[in-house]
Amino acid sequence: MGQDQTKQQIEKGLHLYQSNQTEKALRVWMRVLEKSADPAGRFRVLGCLITAHAEMGRYKDMLKFAVVQIDTARELEDPDYLTESYLNLARSNEKLCEFQKTISYCKTCLNMQGTTVSLQLNGQVSLSMGNAFLGLSIFQKALECFEKALRYAHNNDDKMLECRVCCSLGNFYAQIKDYEKALFFPCKAAELVNDYGKGWSLKYRAMSQYHMAVAYRKLGRLADAMDCCEESMKIALQHGDRPLQALCLLCFADIHRSRKDVQTAIPRYDSSLSIMTEIGNRLGLIQVLLGVTKCWMIQKELDKALESIEKAQELAEGLGNKLGLLKLHCLCERIYRTKGQQQELRDHVVKFHECVEEMELYCGMCGESIGEKNNQLQALPCSHFFHLKCLQTDGTRGCPNCRRLSVKPGYV
Repeated sequence: MGQDQTKQQIEKGLHLYQSNQTEKALRVWMRVLEKSADPAGRFRVLGCLITAHAEMGRYKDMLKFAVVQIDTARELEDPDYLTESYLNLARSNEKLCEFQKTISYCKTCLNMQGTTVSLQLNGQVSLSMGNAFLGLSIFQKALECFEKALRYAHNNDDKMLECRVCCSLGNFYAQIKDYEKALFFPCKAAELVNDYGKGWSLKYRAMSQYHMAVAYRKLGRLADAMDCCEESMKIALQHGDRPLQALCLLCFADIHRSRKDVQTAIPRYDSSLSIMTEIGNRLGLIQVLLGVTKCWMIQKELDKALESIEKAQELAEGLGNKLGLLKLHCLCERIYRTKGQQQELRDHVVKFHECVEEMELYCGMCGESIGEKNNQLQALPCSHFFHLKCLQTDGTRGCPNCRRLSVKPGYV
């Protein structure tokens, strides 16, 4: 298969894929991969296969094609191809929740700067790295990466990248419980879709609606949360987007649990758990198990709640997800307080505070924990964040966290 024929077949596959004929598109692309003698064409078709498998939640296949793409890039001996293939390798590991590997591959991409394409990809690299740091609950570095990705998006007028970064920032602020910002950023993403997204995949609309649903639920606006989640789920079902279906089912379950409707919530958690297990989203599994634990606690089934916590703790420790561990210690504290088991209660109180210290989840000005309630937060240019009210009271005298970190041992 020559260059022209390879190009025609890739375009045929893209047309089928955009028409929701995914399996037919995959067959066309796989034939190109088997028969094409054109390395550049093979590289491009591998990129199509990586994207398609990512959207379907077939992350192990995504990784497999990313590894083949690296070999093809080396054959082409072109730094642009190599940078793109390392980015795809980083993304594959991000989807599989291998966050340390993601960060390592992203750093490799950033060290290959110099070509025009490499510079254009830096925003996507920063976004992937930010998502990995967020998965590890390293919040300051996550925020640094997201803000860097946003600058690249603005400098390159890349609205699609800006939309994706806004969704990640929504997720970031939801995790540290500034729910106003958790809503603001996906709303901004939805605006970008409305203004510029006529030719975009509907996944961008679905993605923004899902993150809006999460924020609305946290704010107690359950009807709005349900409307957004239903719209996101509708698009996810139309496009066979299994990862988004799993997230929407989780959100539906959380909404029903917020309404104290445990009987409706549990089957949705089970459905989400099944898809999360199938696709390998271990971070999602932790969230599902946290929700299930809270349902058992509502029903006062404390031993069942502890069983769910044990499964979630194993996953959180395996991933290095500190925020998940913090939440689990908090739930254990409540359970053992109810059961009157003082030693276990004390153990989890100590572990909870260790997690808070490790993640710097406290305001460096007032010393109170960040995330105990919905407080508005503000990040300084160094990406340390504080209660907005404390910054307004203190004025702008520099970052106390940075000042503390700059004090050298031996001079304290």
